[in-house]
Parts: sequence; C-alpha cells; structure tokens
Amino acid sequence: MTTYLERKAALREYRIIDADCHTLEPPHLWKEWLPKQYQDRAPRLVKDEEGGDAWMFEPDRPPMVIGLVTTPGKRYEDFKWTGSTYETIRKACFDGKARIEDMDTDGVDAEFLYPSQRTMHYFMGNTDVDFHRAGVQAHNNWLNDEFCAADPERLFGLAQIPNLGADEAVAELRRCHARGFRGAIISAWPAGEDDLSTEDDKFWAAAQELNMPVSIHINVQRKKTPQRQASGIASIAGMAFAGMLMFPPIMAELIMSQTFEKFPNLQIVGTEVEAGWVPEAMEQLDNFYWRNRTWTNLKLKNLPSEYFRSNFLCTFIQDRTAVKNRYDVGVKNMAWSSDFPHHGNDWPYSRKVINEMMEGVPEDERHLIVAGNMMRLYGLESAVREPALAGVR
Repeated sequence: MTTYLERKAALREYRIIDADCHTLEPPHLWKEWLPKQYQDRAPRLVKDEEGGDAWMFEPDRPPMVIGLVTTPGKRYEDFKWTGSTYETIRKACFDGKARIEDMDTDGVDAEFLYPSQRTMHYFMGNTDVDFHRAGVQAHNNWLNDEFCAADPERLFGLAQIPNLGADEAVAELRRCHARGFRGAIISAWPAGEDDLSTEDDKFWAAAQELNMPVSIHINVQRKKTPQRQASGIASIAGMAFAGMLMFPPIMAELIMSQTFEKFPNLQIVGTEVEAGWVPEAMEQLDNFYWRNRTWTNLKLKNLPSEYFRSNFLCTFIQDRTAVKNRYDVGVKNMAWSSDFPHHGNDWPYSRKVINEMMEGVPEDERHLIVAGNMMRLYGLESAVREPALAGVR
C-alpha cells in the first residue's frame, strides 16, 4: 500500500490544461490499426497540387489537405491548405512523444484530444456497417494505445462514438471506458436520427453511469441538413462563427427535451463553441420557456439557464468577452483551449495569450478556467493545491 507522501509525489501538477486539442493521423495509422479486410478502402496518402500531403478517401472526391490543421510555428501570413507534408510540419501533430515535447515548450500540463472530424465522417458516412465500426474503433485504439501512451497522465483521448444507433453507441462507449478513456465525442445524436428521441436515452444513461462527459464538437450531423465544405471567403466566415451559431440550438434541444430531468448528472461539453454568447442565449431561452411553457405543455423543474449551469461546459480559444463576463457565463462553465495543431492555436505562446485574456482575473477563478474545471469534470487529481473557491459560481 502506497503512503500518502508517495501518492502525493506521484500526482501531476495541472496548472494549464488544454480542453480541446486534435491529432492528425500518422502515415502508418490505417495500415497498422485498420483490419486487413478493409485495407482496400482505407484512406491513403496522395499529393496535393503543390506537392503537399493529403488523405484520399474516395477517388471521385477531393482529397483532405492538411495545411490548416498543422500550423504550429507558422506565421499567419503563411497559412494555406496546400503544400504541407509530414516532413515539413511539426511531428507533434501526429506523434505523442513529440506532442509532449511541444507541450513542455508551451507550458501546457495536459491535453484533451479530439479526432479529425473530416476523417471520422468518411467512416461514419459509409453504408457498410462493419467498415464504419472498424474505422472508428481503429482510430480510438490508435489514439489510446499509441498516441496517448506517450504519457497517459498528460494526454487524454476522447473516444469517437459511431453513428450506428444507440446500442452500438453504448457498446463503443463501454468498450472505450474499459480501455481507460475518460470521455467521448458524438458527431450525431446517439440513435442516429435528425432529432433527439427516447432511443437516445440508452446512451445518456450509460454516459451518466460511467461518469463520462459527452463532447459535441461545434455541431451534430443531420441527414436533412448535411454539412458542406465551403471554400474561400465563405469558409473563413463559416469557421469564424461556427461554434457560437451552431451550438446554442443543440444546447437548447438537449435542455428542452428534458434530457437532464432524466439524467441530472450527465455532463455535456460544447467544444470550440466559445462562451461570450452564453449570457444572452440563456436570457432569451429562459424568457421563451417562461412565456410558452403552458401551451407547449413543457414542464421543466428548473429554468433552462439552471441546466446550463449544472450540465454544460463550453471551451473557448480566444474569447475576451467571455472572460470579462465570466460571472454571467459561469466561471465553472468555461475552459480555455488552444485547438492545437489547427490554425486557431498560438503555440508556443499559449501562456502569453492566457495571461492577456486573464488580466485582472482573481487567481482562483483563473485556475478554474485554465485547469480546475477540466480536472473536476474528468476526475483528475493534481499536486497543485487549488485556491479557495468561495463565492465562485
């Protein structure tokens, strides 16, 4: 039996936790992790028009170029989609050991890692159920057993949940929980329908039982409104406002469907959705609920804003508005992230960005936003003594 001092010495110091990071698939991922019977349909590396690397999913569709998801160390003026290769980008984009080194340079103690949604959509949009399942599981296995194995106390992978119905979603959630995952990400409602249904309750119940927060990265896929890849100015405009426009209706749908009446301990993470919009959205949601609750026969035990306080956390990259209005957002309902290695990141200047955003913020509140909220949500322990949190909402 370990002594208290031995246990304390073994704890990590979590002063800065990145709530939203990503990985790029290494060149060997599908050859080594996808079962042999699916190799003929595995994503394969090709060259873009400038000689950069790209992933080809299907021969009749443009390949997935990697430039804007591999920008650490580049000037803004050098950002572009094409021309990047695995030899010229930072190895930390796809290698766990190299990621730890870049985290040390950036002063980041831990990261929560999301898979590439472009890649996941390739498998999840396939009508072959076995191929769909195999691709998602291959990525989950690689993320956990290879990338995060570089340091499981600093790299925390989030399990991608397949879009094969509620039973399959629960099965993968339990499989990944058994492998050590602390949370999961859904890209569609668990039952696979356009709207929430009682069939989704199986998944919410399992997530609550296993104490696994469920992340929604900006949006959920719906058959009636599929996402389309924009380009040029439209792409820039869409990326700038994606999270703050797409996530509030998802949040409202979860609250108004009475999901949290049935599963009060279920935790939802809105990833890359920013948080400055929260006070206005909560004011309007409360107002419309109060005015329309009778004729819609909608009876909630609490106001919608109270469910946001108890069941949601939103991650942001640069959001001075949210930090300034943190009491209206909820100090315990927001968490800083860098989006590394995507083009939203500021590596190796994350500490500078944090200090600028957190100017004038009391130390206890700063600790919550840059580390403490993620520690609480995912059950992490730290050798750092948390400041007193009296009066913090």
